[in-house]
Amino acid sequence: MYNSVQKAIDAVREKSPMVHSITNNVTVDFVANAQLAVGAAAAMTEFPGDSALLTQFAQATYINMGTLSDERLISIPESIQAGLEASVPLCIDPVAVGLGMKSDQLIAQMKPQKPALFRGNASEIIAVAKLWGLAEVDSQGPKGVESADLVESAKDAAIAIAKYTGGAVAVSGEIDLVTDGHKIFRIKGGNVLATKVTGFGCSLAGVCAAYLAVTSPLIAGLTGTLVYNLAQNEAYLSAKGPASFKVAFIDALYQLTQKSYSISNLDYDNYVNESEAPNE
Repeated sequence: MYNSVQKAIDAVREKSPMVHSITNNVTVDFVANAQLAVGAAAAMTEFPGDSALLTQFAQATYINMGTLSDERLISIPESIQAGLEASVPLCIDPVAVGLGMKSDQLIAQMKPQKPALFRGNASEIIAVAKLWGLAEVDSQGPKGVESADLVESAKDAAIAIAKYTGGAVAVSGEIDLVTDGHKIFRIKGGNVLATKVTGFGCSLAGVCAAYLAVTSPLIAGLTGTLVYNLAQNEAYLSAKGPASFKVAFIDALYQLTQKSYSISNLDYDNYVNESEAPNE
């Protein structure tokens, strides 16, 4: 599988696909810089009309459900529809879904569109599955924008969503999980300092969207998650705290993906565990 991951890394570096992102106000800078670091071209607007137009020119679209505004409540559905018409793959980060806010309504309305890739924490992925009527999984519910559930508790919800959409789901946590409903990948690595900096999950989803522009949803989720964990490990070596960790992380992400680093050089099996999803 690492050959597919390497091909995705190389393809983004060589092709520099444009990703149109509608992300939350807290993480715009981080998302754009992370996308640029892996080699993608970052484009962002949330204005109705303009957002749909930009989506048509993009190779992938990333939509983050945080800090919704009146404009985004219009531009997000417009962008999704424009992406469907132009066959632009869609990555969704369902931030804080499950709290009963406007984002719940937007996610519920997305079910017929079948987004190619979801990237969220365990509580958010469980909430999406419940809103779509795909799985009833016990959940502690989201704790604001953080998860109150363990990654493994969202496994059945992730599988159900992926099988329904025909795409993939990436669940972030201590040990990340990525599935297309048939195969399950558990990715080790990452660092606790990432929980002390706003936007690591949001920017991860933005980078997954960059890989979604050049490969399948499953490989996009796996590649984005793996390079993020590797870059976090590298950044920790020089970080003095959360602020320097974020800066070092962007540098490490760039070095990892732009300097002809070969994924085959690492002991892949030490980071990634592959298994089959249980049959229904």
